[in-house]
Amino acid sequence: MQLFLVSLALTYIIVLYFFTNPLHHTRKFMWRRFVNWFPLGMTYAFLYMGRYNLAVAKGALGDLMTKEDFGIIFGVGTGVYAFSLFFIGPLVDRVGGKRGILIGALGSSMMNAAMAGVLYLFLNGALKVNLVLAFSILYGLNMLFQSFGAVSTIKVKSFWFHVRERGTFGAIFGTLISLGVYFAFDWGGAIADAVKLSQPTPATKTHEILNYMFALDGRTIPAFWLIFAIPSMIMLVWAFIDVILLKDTPDSAGFNGFVTHDASHDDGHDKRYGYWELMKKIFTNKIILVIGVIEFTSGVLRDGVLTWYPTFAKETGFVVPSITPNWGFWGCVTGIAGGFTAGFMSDKFFHSRRAPSAGFMQVIMLISTAVMIVFLGWQPLTETFVPELAGENPLKSFVLQYRGLVIGICAVTILMAVIGVHSIMSGTATADFGGKKASATATGVADAFSKAGASVQSFVIGIIATKSWSYWPMFLLPFTILGLVFAIKMWNVLPPATRKYLEEVEKKKVGGKRVKHG
Repeated sequence: MQLFLVSLALTYIIVLYFFTNPLHHTRKFMWRRFVNWFPLGMTYAFLYMGRYNLAVAKGALGDLMTKEDFGIIFGVGTGVYAFSLFFIGPLVDRVGGKRGILIGALGSSMMNAAMAGVLYLFLNGALKVNLVLAFSILYGLNMLFQSFGAVSTIKVKSFWFHVRERGTFGAIFGTLISLGVYFAFDWGGAIADAVKLSQPTPATKTHEILNYMFALDGRTIPAFWLIFAIPSMIMLVWAFIDVILLKDTPDSAGFNGFVTHDASHDDGHDKRYGYWELMKKIFTNKIILVIGVIEFTSGVLRDGVLTWYPTFAKETGFVVPSITPNWGFWGCVTGIAGGFTAGFMSDKFFHSRRAPSAGFMQVIMLISTAVMIVFLGWQPLTETFVPELAGENPLKSFVLQYRGLVIGICAVTILMAVIGVHSIMSGTATADFGGKKASATATGVADAFSKAGASVQSFVIGIIATKSWSYWPMFLLPFTILGLVFAIKMWNVLPPATRKYLEEVEKKKVGGKRVKHG
């Protein structure tokens, strides 16, 4: 049922893409652009699976990988990701998005295969080095290659989508992220359950498939290494498809003369920037830096909830049957909703301004986090609901009875909102203000801020959650406020070329003819 619903949501986004055509492109152009972004997007989604499978492995390994161990490994990885983007972004701006996504997918595939090998040795008692050290190195290298994903996706997008269409692509980008969350947590979780030594009778379909492929029956140790090996294989398949189908620009696919009206519009058509020119262009752009701050807060909130909620529910016993076991599904569905809502609002109500959508999502995160603080901090987490006490303090009884459900709902709501922020800021605003010539660098800088936030939260929450989970939302709350303040700061800002284009469109609304592209 979940797979059907996810497929239905993806189908809806695809249909939305074909029916959202404000520039009246030809049908041929729309189909060729779909053939371009869909395999690229699926590659990016499975890169996500090869990133967050670490959280799934932590849940499967239990005490063999403690919260602090996980915090260190994930913190190192996100730190490497953040630092590397200052070099990967300019590199992708030079070599193109196609080469970038291929480097990312092939490199991440290799590192996931290596982590599978290390975990196999560890579970068999043959690993000669500390697991945390080995995984920190390999996961760090994995995240180095992962850093090619977003910047390459946005690089290709910046050539194929006009500024008036990028809100829609923000919805698409949010969908791809959300699919990656679903693949990582629900597919990864199904793999983790299927490779345990004890299996239900009859065995799950996933176990039957994996048993046929890898001869699982008769083992003396669980095959948790497949949590890393399977995403490695899938990424190879999508990389091969990208080689065949992906084109960097409309020109290279036979569609000449498509103008995007972003920040590169009046910037000299044949000019290529060197590394220091690119970095100067980005770091002297105050709007890109404001986007970076917003992305820093989104990194804290996204990974602060996405990677920690399953551990929180397991350790505290606040498991919500409809949410916790299906964490990837809810992350997917709500993420699609967040990306779609932010993109739709930007194009429909705010004339391609991205900050108002981000600000709306920040308010949702602020409220949700505050509610989590109330429900977690009201009484010690060890205190459970006792019906006989309801008459003495009805409010306290309500909190104790429903706090697991309320916290689960708040966590899902935060995921919806934070993916909306990430898709409209990193997935759309960076391409607008960086322009297609510097889109990868601009996205890289914003994404670096995001992963810096993810790294900070990983180290901090790994420590404070060991003391008390009540500190978890308290740590997250200030970042929702900071993100809102900076979204308000850039509320009315547009790139000059975009503003000029929109003004011209307004003048030509009456009696003007639209030109088809492609």
